[in-house]
Amino acid sequence: MITAIFALLFYFAAAFLIAGLGLRVWQYAKTPAPLKIPTTPAPVTRTGVVLRMAREVTLFESLFKANKWIWLFGWVFHFALVLVLLRHLRYFTDPVWGWVVWMQPLGLYGGFAMVAGLLGLWLRRVVVARIRYISAPSDHLMLALIVAIGASGLLMRYVARTDIVALKAFFLGLFAFDWQPLPADPVLLVHLGLVAVLMIVFPISKLLHAPGVFFSPGRNQVDNPREKRYQAHWAAKPAAGRAKAGR
Repeated sequence: MITAIFALLFYFAAAFLIAGLGLRVWQYAKTPAPLKIPTTPAPVTRTGVVLRMAREVTLFESLFKANKWIWLFGWVFHFALVLVLLRHLRYFTDPVWGWVVWMQPLGLYGGFAMVAGLLGLWLRRVVVARIRYISAPSDHLMLALIVAIGASGLLMRYVARTDIVALKAFFLGLFAFDWQPLPADPVLLVHLGLVAVLMIVFPISKLLHAPGVFFSPGRNQVDNPREKRYQAHWAAKPAAGRAKAGR
């Protein structure tokens, strides 16, 4: 019964995540940007925009300039999250790729760093008055959810160990639609349940800043309003129609 429940839960969570994320990205792509509003100082070429986006995504450049403490906790959390996710690839690949085996210890350290970064960001929402004022209950719940995922994962590694061979067989079986028994360890079930909840709420939460940063007009526009007149694609067609009618 537990295996069936969690198998169906992860099928639903994965489908909801993929469909919801795809819909949101499509909406972002279709949202018009009627003005040329790059955040200055901005690059004047497309290559410069690509480099700026790369720095923004990997180094959080604008956050570094705005607030060093928030940048520190935020960057530590996101970098550690990447390490943790890459470490978990061993549960979905057979045989396990060599570089995934090599980075297993880094993923363990990443688990501690991820929780520490999240706690720093959460403390900021409680201690800093202006941040506390604009923090909604959903902000605290999201932080609590991700902290609980990280903490339960560390608990399984160092306190309440589980059968990782059976766990890997369960997830590989999901891909092949050949369900394998899932270990019934309480901490594991809590961990997997929280992960499924995160997958479901991701497309309808503020966590969408992950794909949304690529569609920010303040970041993805070239600063060339003097050299080239900016006109949104949705405004170009009516203008062309009026020009033909005038002839």
